[in-house]
Amino acid sequence: MSPVMQSSSRTPLGEDIQRYVHYKRALGRRYLIEESALSMLERFLRERQVDQVSGVHPELIEAFLASRRRRTARSHNHLLGVIRCFFDWLVVQERIAHSPVRLGPRRTGPRPMPFLFDPVRAKRLLDIARALPDRPKGPCRGPTYHLIFATMYTLGLRVGEVSRLQLRDVDLDRCVLSIRQTKFAKDRLVPFGPKLGAKLAEYIVEMADRAGRRHPQAPVFSFRRAHPIDPGTISHTFGYLVRGHPAFLPPPGVSAPKLHCLRHSFAVGTLLRWYRSGVDVSARLIYLSTFLGHVNPDSTAWYLSITAELLDEANERFERYASPAIGALRR
Repeated sequence: MSPVMQSSSRTPLGEDIQRYVHYKRALGRRYLIEESALSMLERFLRERQVDQVSGVHPELIEAFLASRRRRTARSHNHLLGVIRCFFDWLVVQERIAHSPVRLGPRRTGPRPMPFLFDPVRAKRLLDIARALPDRPKGPCRGPTYHLIFATMYTLGLRVGEVSRLQLRDVDLDRCVLSIRQTKFAKDRLVPFGPKLGAKLAEYIVEMADRAGRRHPQAPVFSFRRAHPIDPGTISHTFGYLVRGHPAFLPPPGVSAPKLHCLRHSFAVGTLLRWYRSGVDVSARLIYLSTFLGHVNPDSTAWYLSITAELLDEANERFERYASPAIGALRR
């Protein structure tokens, strides 16, 4: 049992939270951030001597949210949503008659367009990463970060997925990566091409020559044999490489480049290639969704609208297919 769950089980309210978290995890959710948020709520109410769910009223919920100020509307709405879902579940379980959550979500502005790495910018990033100097606690930094960013850009992986890769997850014979227990507690297989396969094989052999034979469960990317490179460290290094570099200055209306933009770039690049080749994108969207590890194609469909270039491709296809019919009508 996690420390959060242990602290939450001290009161009847904490027991309700514990049952709710178990319910969510039975559905395949990790529910770690949400568990922490509910634990904060339980502590807040306990400090105000409220230990029964029936004693929670709207003013207490509003006071809790005011005490946990969030800088962005998105963060505030996530916290509010976690609490709302918990109390809605208690209503369904007939633990309470009505939810005490009355506040609505904050208004959010338009989602900023992510920075997209085209092949030229991606190559520039990889070249800069390859030139990183070694450190006493970071041998082979250049080759390591070069391959990390190349893998993320080529396959659209999340940073946590790359960080957790183990030697047993890299099947060089079948050219497949096994992505284990990722977001939403799902596993999936991700195929890779011969160029990336050759780079992975070369890197694994080089690391074995330097550090000796490693266990199959050893991390692929590591500066210490038993410990993978932390996702935060990878993100920090990415920021260090792109911050202020003229090749990565965002145009107006585009957010500054973040590590997750490599994943965005993979998805958008895939859709662009499909549009240009004339395939039915809507029919193939489920394949991209599965490849990326999304829970449903709706999450993947967002990429259809985040770049003007994609919209231009769609418009060109529509005009190409519709022009004969329009011409016939005019005649």
